[in-house]
Amino acid sequence: MSLDIGDSAPDFKLASVSDGDITLSQFKGEKHVILSFHVLDFTGG
Repeated sequence: MSLDIGDSAPDFKLASVSDGDITLSQFKGEKHVILSFHVLDFTGG
């Protein structure tokens, strides 16, 4: 799947660092959601 600038991000689920899972859809209706991906952070590499 490819996205263009301005497209909505597809829903996804990630493991929470505290407990359970977090989904993008649980933030629907919030004013802003920032997605930030950091390659190799917290991997010990």
